[in-house]
Amino acid sequence: MADVLPLVEARLRTALGEPDARAAVTFLGTDRIEVLRFQEGDVVRYATLGMSAQPMTDPTAMLADPVQGPRAELVLSVRAGLADTDKVLRPLAVLAASPQVEGVVVAPGASLDVGDPLWPGAPFTSVLVAEPGGLVEDLELDAPLDPVRFLPLLPMTANEAAWKRVHGAQALQERWLTNGTDLRDPSRTSVPLE
Repeated sequence: MADVLPLVEARLRTALGEPDARAAVTFLGTDRIEVLRFQEGDVVRYATLGMSAQPMTDPTAMLADPVQGPRAELVLSVRAGLADTDKVLRPLAVLAASPQVEGVVVAPGASLDVGDPLWPGAPFTSVLVAEPGGLVEDLELDAPLDPVRFLPLLPMTANEAAWKRVHGAQALQERWLTNGTDLRDPSRTSVPLE
């Protein structure tokens, strides 16, 4: 069976260009997770590499299937130069390791929380997992492997995360859209939720 990570990195390079930095984090008992940084104009994108090495497994399953199951990587886009967003590397690696560590399946509509600001002074400790396919196309793998999906992460303030738990991901995204919220602004305030 082919190692999927070289294919994933090639897809990221095709979609986002050459990374200008990369960092690796290894947590006890997990595979290594890398975070690649891509600069495009005034936007910097951080993409994980390593989460898709193993399929995600339903936490209620008795045995983890080593072949079949959803595979994903995470992509975060923010405006460059407005905050020290390079400190997001470790929190992103933590989120990417969560399927291995906590047995969660990361899917669109989910909330992921790191418990601390995503970067120094950030008003966000959590992210909303958005629908894939816009920025980086899914990477089809040979059967029976599931494709690798590149899931965009949208930072949420504590108020937005609480509102989303009550009203749902779709309602929060509609609220952002209605208010013209710049989701790439690393220091934005919460959208009006009244």
